[in-house]
Amino acid sequence: MKPQDIIFFIVFILLWRKPQWLLWAGLGCFLFAIPLFAQWIFFTAERLTWYGSAFILLWLLVQLKR
Repeated sequence: MKPQDIIFFIVFILLWRKPQWLLWAGLGCFLFAIPLFAQWIFFTAERLTWYGSAFILLWLLVQLKR
């Protein structure tokens, strides 16, 4: 497990309590991934797209629950 995965899980757990920030975290991950793809840093950029998708999916599930 890489350090970026550990940071993701910590942020994921912290944002679980504040679901309004989940959407912004997901969009932020996508924004950070764009320049990484442009510089051909594929591993980190791919991980950021997965993290962004997980944040947005959790936000969607929380919104559907309400």
